[in-house]
Amino acid sequence: MLRRWLACGGVVWVGSFGVAQEAPGSAPQRAQAADPALPDLAAQVKRATTLLVECQETLDQQSMRDEWPYEGVYREGRDIPLGYRIGGTSIVAWALIESPHYERSDEARAAVARGVAFVLEHLEHSKMSIGFDASYDVRGWGHTYALNLFLRLRAKKLVPEGQSQAIDRWITALVDVLQKTEIVESGGWNYARSKGGSKPAPASPFMTAPTLLALFEARAQGEAVDQTVVQRALDALAECRTEAGAIPYNTAATKDEWPGAIGRSAVTEYTLLLAGRSDVTRVRRALDQFLEHWEWLEKRRKGTGTHVPPYGIAPYYVFYAHGYAAQAIEFLPEAERAGYRKRLLERLFQVQEQSGGWNDRVFPRSENFGTAMGLLAMLAPTLPRPTGWSPKAESAASGAK
Repeated sequence: MLRRWLACGGVVWVGSFGVAQEAPGSAPQRAQAADPALPDLAAQVKRATTLLVECQETLDQQSMRDEWPYEGVYREGRDIPLGYRIGGTSIVAWALIESPHYERSDEARAAVARGVAFVLEHLEHSKMSIGFDASYDVRGWGHTYALNLFLRLRAKKLVPEGQSQAIDRWITALVDVLQKTEIVESGGWNYARSKGGSKPAPASPFMTAPTLLALFEARAQGEAVDQTVVQRALDALAECRTEAGAIPYNTAATKDEWPGAIGRSAVTEYTLLLAGRSDVTRVRRALDQFLEHWEWLEKRRKGTGTHVPPYGIAPYYVFYAHGYAAQAIEFLPEAERAGYRKRLLERLFQVQEQSGGWNDRVFPRSENFGTAMGLLAMLAPTLPRPTGWSPKAESAASGAK
């Protein structure tokens, strides 16, 4: 227990990897900025994989460690919401199965099997049913990332023994849940809806983009995905882009510009690109803004409060931004990718914990999430390209399962 506490709660370690300065010129020229030597990535991937396995725990007063709950400031009563527990567990399990060490590690496979069992069991809870409570409800995070995890397990043929039927059933059910919990009229998804869940509200790009990515993949695997739900969400994202090319905190915002938008713009742009609604120029611009204004993420890392002035950046954007920016790099022309990868990794390793992980919150437990996103960032060049979306394609491909 002491070892796990030390592993999951290390203090910030600022390494010797300096931040490269941007040079004037074109985007490809900027991507070739001078870069200090990086640590051995293979060793860092193994270290992060091991750390995540060690950080598995339980909040249910039972002896078996079976979850990786995300912890933020939001509580339901005094408890971490079930949506955060399921979402956090799904994200860590996703990162683990992408690691090259997963299939060689009995401990990692057993940890993921326990995590999958936890997710399957707790998705049955009434707090994860279709619905939205009051004006703030995070169950959608659990729905989105559970669906993403199950789809990746099925695609990689890594479904734990005895869980295949349940995962197939829940993939279909989660697609239905997400479609029924879209924001009425305006489209997309948001955990914060001031008028509750049954009335129109702005969508959250931060939540909508990953949800769309999961739905794109679900249709590719043969699930029946409603094209109108997807199109409404894509419209909401495409139409909220500001004149400066920033993606606001929600789709109703009009003045939410850089640097406040650096955490969510890259994933939004490549999600739109996959549906023919964006282009490489916009993806590159989002990445350039992330790299140029990265210091504002660092100023909010482990900070108190949420959307504080001057740019409204919440701490939970920090490693979310790194993980998805790393994936966005893979949409650039091949000649540009290496330079962008190095510059992103410089920043990632500059804020590594002594334990070898990453944490953007004041809560030691949230190193689970930060390390998972850091691991996915390191692995980004090896991950499969996310599935695209074409409105002309069939809603459900027969026999794809």
